[in-house]
Amino acid sequence: MAERLEARPAVVVLSQGGLASGRKAAELLGGELLGLAGRVEGAETVFQDTGETLRALFAAGRPLVGLCAAGILVRCLAPLLGDKRAEPPVLALAEDGSAVVPLLGGHRGANDLARRLAGTFGVAPAVTTAGDLRLGVALDAPPPGWRLANPEHARGVMARLLAGEAVRIEGEAAWLEPLPQAPDAGLVLRATGTAEAGDPATLVYHPPLLALGVGCERGCAPEELRALVRDSLAEAGLAEAAVAGVFSLDLKADEPAVQALAAALGVPARFFGAGRLEQETPRLATPSDLVFAEVGCHGVAEAAALAAAGAEAALVLAKRKSRRATCAVALAPAPLEAAGLGRPRGALHVVGIGPGQEAWRTPEAGRLIAEASDLVGYGLYLDLLGPLAAGKTRHDYALGEEELRVRAALDLAAEGRTVALVCSGDAGIYAMATLVFELLERGGRPDWGRVEVVVTPGISALQAAAARAGAPLGHDFCTISLSDLLTPWPAIERRLKAAAEGDFVVAFYNPVSRRRTWQLARAREILLERRPAETPVILAGNLGRPAETIRLRTLGSLDPAEVDMLTVVLVGSSESRRVARSDGGSWVYTPRGYAAKAEKEAG
Repeated sequence: MAERLEARPAVVVLSQGGLASGRKAAELLGGELLGLAGRVEGAETVFQDTGETLRALFAAGRPLVGLCAAGILVRCLAPLLGDKRAEPPVLALAEDGSAVVPLLGGHRGANDLARRLAGTFGVAPAVTTAGDLRLGVALDAPPPGWRLANPEHARGVMARLLAGEAVRIEGEAAWLEPLPQAPDAGLVLRATGTAEAGDPATLVYHPPLLALGVGCERGCAPEELRALVRDSLAEAGLAEAAVAGVFSLDLKADEPAVQALAAALGVPARFFGAGRLEQETPRLATPSDLVFAEVGCHGVAEAAALAAAGAEAALVLAKRKSRRATCAVALAPAPLEAAGLGRPRGALHVVGIGPGQEAWRTPEAGRLIAEASDLVGYGLYLDLLGPLAAGKTRHDYALGEEELRVRAALDLAAEGRTVALVCSGDAGIYAMATLVFELLERGGRPDWGRVEVVVTPGISALQAAAARAGAPLGHDFCTISLSDLLTPWPAIERRLKAAAEGDFVVAFYNPVSRRRTWQLARAREILLERRPAETPVILAGNLGRPAETIRLRTLGSLDPAEVDMLTVVLVGSSESRRVARSDGGSWVYTPRGYAAKAEKEAG
């Protein structure tokens, strides 16, 4: 899967009185300033619903600073709390800057953010975690990329430190230096890339010093590559937890075995072009002319490991081979930040956001948008994302530019970016998902095929219209687009006649446009040949938006002039019925046969 980007902090202001402090906090943290609509003027981004916005930001992994009462943050985020190891930092900041309280993610950055904010506002941070408060270090929460080999012993060591004992630090670990130290201390904190278990008096930390280079044949079994790496590291006495990332040739970016290995190790997978790997040839232990003839560089595993680890690095594990895979390891002189090395496999998220209402957007759609660096789509659909679009690069396209936008999305993803191609409704129903796969089949850039493609469902316009009107889709139904821009009209008319003959409920997409006004009238004529003039018709416009309208008509009275491009038309079958509502309106439903079943059982 695509790697999650480093999240930009979100500073959320709920009243005008907190704007000045919020702006000061946002400038300090490089964050986005969000203000509640109707309550705050001058914010970078405006939002409508406080709870939904806070939950969306939290789910996206963004550090949160709320200029509000701590209780508001707690109540809004409570449904999402579960795993403290995965939650982003959440802080409450008083409107006047007089108090800074880290509420969640203290060991994941909240305490550090609290100290920075407190220093700016000239107050004491309300840090409550014992280790941070008294020692300035949390032993069970090492810096990003570092791993603790024996976390089960961290609490005991911390208790002894709090009781007054000193420690002996072995290896390079600047973040541990605030602790009281003594050369003969009985407690040991060791930073190493070798495999060690630790014990109740020795905590073993593995900094991300190892660059793991891999190569494999196309279709190599993930189990084979994983076993090769595991056995090779064990043979060399190296710790898996010290691996900073999995590195390879860019041609292997879509190889399932490579991606599965990175996921198993919990590290990024990053890739280099053949030209960059060829530069490492003088440092290779086992250069190969055969490999050069096949992929354009004299080695993959060793070269990728060295390219990632840097010019001062050295191989600590030369190339090891299995039947279809290779691996090698280079030791870096300092901890590596794998996310900044090489290039990730690009990802294209094809996202349906529903008809437009935020509440109808699925959590998965929100997550995939949040993980994206770039947004591609029709400008109106991107506008509907609200705060989710903030801080991302937008690529807006007009109606009619569908192929242009899909090509742009694929090109961006092929460059290693994580792209969300945003569609209304469901991405696979008269939307962009189909065109993505059509272009992949047609062919374009050769690296399109290495892009990870994820399609997530959305609530379709026909579902939303049906729900608003009752249950007209309770029995067999079909959808027909009346646009003849891509489908010849004779083919559309054949489908109309088949739907009429089969007595399907029919959902019409693209019923009219500025230049296309006669097709709906012709569709009405065809359906009237097979079903009564009293057949219910639903005209649903601007679904999920403030201007939403639901109008009920009959097939006989349907006037195409009432329909525009933002309207979905649902035409009932001969069995569809209207049921009076107490407010004078009507529900529409299509029975499925339960009454006949009950009569049969009674008889």
